[in-house]
Amino acid sequence: MWLKNAAEMAIKILLIFFLLTLQSSFAQLSPFEINGYVKYLFSSTRFPNASERYDDHLIHARLNTRWFTTNNITTVMEMRIKAYYGETVEHTPNYINLIKGNYDFLDLDAVLWNEKSTVGYGEIDRLYMDWYYGKLELTLGRQRIAWGTSWTWNPTDIFNPISVLDFDYEERPAVDAVRIQYYTGAVSKVELAFAPAKNAKDIIAAGLLSFNKWDYDFNLIGGIKKERWLAGAGWSGDIKGAGFRGEFLVSQGKEISPPLSNNTFGSDDPIYSFVLSGDYTFPNSFYIHTEVLHNNIGVQDQTSLYQQQALDLGLLSAAKWSVYQEFAYDITPLMRGTIFGLFNPNDKSCVIVPSVTYSVITNLDLLLLGMFFNGNDLTEYGNYGSTLFIRLKYSF
Repeated sequence: MWLKNAAEMAIKILLIFFLLTLQSSFAQLSPFEINGYVKYLFSSTRFPNASERYDDHLIHARLNTRWFTTNNITTVMEMRIKAYYGETVEHTPNYINLIKGNYDFLDLDAVLWNEKSTVGYGEIDRLYMDWYYGKLELTLGRQRIAWGTSWTWNPTDIFNPISVLDFDYEERPAVDAVRIQYYTGAVSKVELAFAPAKNAKDIIAAGLLSFNKWDYDFNLIGGIKKERWLAGAGWSGDIKGAGFRGEFLVSQGKEISPPLSNNTFGSDDPIYSFVLSGDYTFPNSFYIHTEVLHNNIGVQDQTSLYQQQALDLGLLSAAKWSVYQEFAYDITPLMRGTIFGLFNPNDKSCVIVPSVTYSVITNLDLLLLGMFFNGNDLTEYGNYGSTLFIRLKYSF
């Protein structure tokens, strides 16, 4: 059995090597760009009421390619390979299903191996073509569509919602979509995007109008997501040198019954979320950033029971109120310290995330980061314990 597994692994590695060789040959024939990184991430987690820590290791390699096919066409492919080893893999049934990408039409991923305490996974998470014609731009394929203006919570990012705690995926998730942008000016455009799905209930179709007024950038959006209408707006600017941003999204009401609660989540009336965000950098590099998120249908206790239903309704949190606070400072020209926290003022749970980044040598960075969750059972942040991370990242 081990010989068969070794042979299958060797074949997969050869296929990956062939792909990289093929890309290198393209580089000799056409204008071609390649960059990426290799990361090693160690983590140690202690869950609430547990006596032992789970230690895990991740090797993460990424390759970004950009081929300037013609004067009007650019083709982009980006892929990543991840190798996990540790106790979380060993003690989590079907761990591979938790890390796999979820796309309806094109499976551009592969399970390289799947053993008791280690898994290997590779995927192409960007594959699209950009076509330019005058003021018109057409993008077709797996791409990231980011419409948000705030930096922590983005209710108007209806195609690719993100979590600020997912710090190790800088590129952020993508979506298979068709996107048309028409630039009406240097800082204004009209945009249409359509993400098909096998199930008609999961289709997303929306439009965006972007313009500048009073030295502020404004976005207006409207569309349909999962058979529910939505509309929203966002802005980005500054007040006397301090950044000031915000977003607002309202959508058609809907109620969902969580499986572990007798209470429904949602509303037949319209559902809305808004975010206010501000930040400022002082002359000595000290940085402060504050954001507040409000959901009109958010709950005030047992928040964790409703988190999946909140995501299904397009909310970034099941809480009624959420607060983000960040401080950062350049300790030396090569070292930066940061601490931020997420706080639920209703159920009193929180997560504190201190970190230090250090540039070891050119293109090699060291990150030390901790996540300390605190709260009672069933609160938003009360059931995750604490995790310490050490990461080395080499970019090329």
